[in-house]
Amino acid sequence: MKIFKALSALLTYPTAELQEAIPDIRAVLAEGLLPPSSAQALEPLLGSLETQNLYDLQERYVLLFDRSRSLSLNLFEHVHGESRDRGSAMVDLLETYRAGGFDLAAPELPDHLPVLLEFLSTQSMDDAREILTDAGEILLALAERLARRETPYAAVLQALAGLARVDPTTEEARVLLSQPDDNPEDLAALDAVWEEAQVTFGLEAQSMGSEALSGCMPSTSGREFPIRLERRNAPATQK
Repeated sequence: MKIFKALSALLTYPTAELQEAIPDIRAVLAEGLLPPSSAQALEPLLGSLETQNLYDLQERYVLLFDRSRSLSLNLFEHVHGESRDRGSAMVDLLETYRAGGFDLAAPELPDHLPVLLEFLSTQSMDDAREILTDAGEILLALAERLARRETPYAAVLQALAGLARVDPTTEEARVLLSQPDDNPEDLAALDAVWEEAQVTFGLEAQSMGSEALSGCMPSTSGREFPIRLERRNAPATQK
């Protein structure tokens, strides 16, 4: 389903390639898989990605998703924190990718939302919706938090929550919606939180065995590699 690939692209770190792809993304959104109101709500984000200065776009993205833990696109962060349950859930998700015929060939973790959406783009709508529904409450909470920041990225999460048909009255949704936002300007506090999280998760990965998460730990090389899934046992390219 190309709609999930398009939404995945909109949630990735802005690049010149993404800016050039906006007309193609807009064309996918016009195919009618989203309600017209959801597609129209995405236009401010599309317009800003298409026309604004790239460095300004990148700064906005980092402030939202890298400097705000409450807006992390790593989904399990919001329900498991840095507990052992998060590591186990990520291994299960990685096995879902592998069972679907894909390996993760990217620096992001398996629960990174753009990676999940790229996988869903390879599935039927029914199967994709079923997987997305499992994360529905998280998507709803992220949509609400982004809306409070008055950022056009809120429309992407609102569209996903709509596709997941999430019920905002569930206990899980109420708990997530009640959690306070962090302050992206408090850099010292955020650095302390992320440093502790990195150490905790690193020790947990060691206890689980490095092979389980091979190819899935964050890269220290920054964002030079695109998010992508690689089909397993792909045939060699013919020369």
